[in-house]
Amino acid sequence: MSDAIITVERVSKRYVISHKNGRGGDGLSHALEDFIRAPLQWIRDKRDDSKEEFWALKDVSFEVRRGDVLGIVGRNGAGKSTLLKLLSRITEPTAGRISVKGRVASLLEVGTGFHQELTGRENIFLNGAILGMRRSEIKKRFDEIVSFAEIGKFLDTPVKRYSSGMYVRLAFAVAAHLEPEILIVDEVLAVGDTKFQNKCLGKMQEVSKSEGRTILFVSHNLAALSSLCNRGVLLHGGQKKLDADLTKVIERYHSLEGSVRGAYNARTNAKAVQIMSVSVASASNTGVHVSGERLRIRVTVRCDEPIRHGCLAIQVTNYQGIPVLHLRAYDGGVYFGSAIGDTTFDCDVPECWLNVGPYRLNVFIADPPGGDTYEVLQGVCPFDVEMRHAGNRFGWRSEVCCYVPPEQWSVVRSSRDVSVVN
Repeated sequence: MSDAIITVERVSKRYVISHKNGRGGDGLSHALEDFIRAPLQWIRDKRDDSKEEFWALKDVSFEVRRGDVLGIVGRNGAGKSTLLKLLSRITEPTAGRISVKGRVASLLEVGTGFHQELTGRENIFLNGAILGMRRSEIKKRFDEIVSFAEIGKFLDTPVKRYSSGMYVRLAFAVAAHLEPEILIVDEVLAVGDTKFQNKCLGKMQEVSKSEGRTILFVSHNLAALSSLCNRGVLLHGGQKKLDADLTKVIERYHSLEGSVRGAYNARTNAKAVQIMSVSVASASNTGVHVSGERLRIRVTVRCDEPIRHGCLAIQVTNYQGIPVLHLRAYDGGVYFGSAIGDTTFDCDVPECWLNVGPYRLNVFIADPPGGDTYEVLQGVCPFDVEMRHAGNRFGWRSEVCCYVPPEQWSVVRSSRDVSVVN
């Protein structure tokens, strides 16, 4: 028997988009006019071609088991928030079936489920009642909620007077502490400060590991997803593209962004300074770099007018979007000066010990330090780093450890004989 706590079977959600221009009025006279015109308008709408169907989700299926921490990944408009609204039963699917076993607490936007006129104290009890909890159960967790949210001084103030940060602190505290079997969290945590975001991530890790609760987490912060989730679902254009280990999902997410592996070629535009091309050299020309070998990044820049101290800088970012290598031409005394036309630069790192995994480049042209910025490219030129010898023998995760060729070991001092195994 399956222990799935959430089952999504061939779910689709359709919206109808109208392209008609409104009359621009919403007063009483326009309301009466609309009421009188309604019968005729219905007939016109039946044959109106100014409306189109938009499928926010199309034929999506997956299961979530009890205790899973699932990250839902995708660009804006991929269907992530629509899926969470369906799972939270805020809206109904157009087709397909969703089965959810257990109480669900949703944090989809700031203040979801809160009543504006009620105080923070009253909203805690209201949300607990919505989750089906007894008053005695809510009172048992009440002090923990208030302490976590850090709003004790404003507890008896109507929440309509809360700042967005206070709102989200209380909303998350309520959702995390009132013991739902399933916790659904959208990008809303981005409203909080860094300290509170880390606090929330720690709480989600705690409830998933120690209490076995199921969490669905949507965020564009790939580092946060990686630290919390053990699995991911990738949505693209309303369809499920991959359901796998989160590292593989993030790699696929990057590959769907459309960049040619290991290369970037610009379309000419009206900018006076423009990055025309970027490439990462690899022996196989497939966008694969071998850890420990020379890394060469080639950049061609076009200047239609002289710039003062134009200089090139490159960041190598890992699959979480975190810079792991900074390369700055001005450290080597290289500037554009008054050069006009195309200039090609090679940046060589003789022995580049990057971790095994996927990478991208951020490329900048600016007047350092703190001067004008002329051109910025982000997330271009995806490439992979691999190694030629067996280095993952003990199952270590490649994204947290840099694998290097076999090192030399020797015994300096020992109280007993040591055998060295080659």
